[in-house]
Amino acid sequence: MFDNQIDNRELNQNLRQVLESYLLKYYREKHFLGLRFRQGKRDMIQINVPAHDLPIILQTKHSENNDPDSGKNRPEVQGHTEEVKQYIMKRIEKDKPWILGTLTANIDPDLIKVIEIARELCLVVIPRGVKLDITDGQHRKSAIHELIESSEGALIGDNDFPITLVLEKDFNQCQTDFRDMAQSKALDKSLLLSFGGFEGRIGIMKTIQEQVPIFKDKTERIKNTPSTKKKLIYTSNYIVKLVSCAFANDINAELENWDVETSSNALMNALNKFFSRGDKPVKTLIERGFQPWRSLYKLSKTRGLIENKQ
Repeated sequence: MFDNQIDNRELNQNLRQVLESYLLKYYREKHFLGLRFRQGKRDMIQINVPAHDLPIILQTKHSENNDPDSGKNRPEVQGHTEEVKQYIMKRIEKDKPWILGTLTANIDPDLIKVIEIARELCLVVIPRGVKLDITDGQHRKSAIHELIESSEGALIGDNDFPITLVLEKDFNQCQTDFRDMAQSKALDKSLLLSFGGFEGRIGIMKTIQEQVPIFKDKTERIKNTPSTKKKLIYTSNYIVKLVSCAFANDINAELENWDVETSSNALMNALNKFFSRGDKPVKTLIERGFQPWRSLYKLSKTRGLIENKQ
């Protein structure tokens, strides 16, 4: 046991000496420890880049003037970068964890130095003036860039962002990579909501679909449409709109600062009364201003969940 500790210390010391010699040699250039791997007949390297370095070494080449061959990426989708920024800022302000997916970039391997250290471990040296071309993640990169240069830059300055670096010089293959990575299937809205954090309207939605008998075991939580084979009637997306309407009369209201427990209890009581009053009293409630629940009433009535009580 003691001998193993000595051996490990000696190995660590040797490794530090090797790394320090390279870091000293390339101190004026950007350099990152990398993990090399192969995929799809090509060499790739995973590196981690500090937030402040990301705008310096990454660049986006958008297609312009109706000419796809003028760049490697589509034009940025207006508003998406702002959405990413707002996601990060809201999480930081609430002291909540946040995550951005790995960015992907390509580079001509002749433009960088890859120094093998041991097995797949390597040192990637990016000379001054050399940029990595983004294949996937242009909106994330733009959001990080704008945040770094804003007055809020210190909030993310201590974070690192992983990049999968594809060693590829062929322009057409880079465009193909962008197309291939852009073909992932969009997730159903109900599934995204079901995996949402337990706060705001999502927290309330998760509570009432479990605690309100009319929704329990009758709600589709994964797909966009309820499964008739499973005798499901509602969807999580439908219920979350009901929650927003009930409190803010707006199906898109996030209800970020609403207390989940208090709000859930209030809505559960209202819904249970809503369904227990029968047909005529419910119509009266709607006529008196319960407009956000009109569609809920109609759906439940057609499925036989509200009786024709007088």
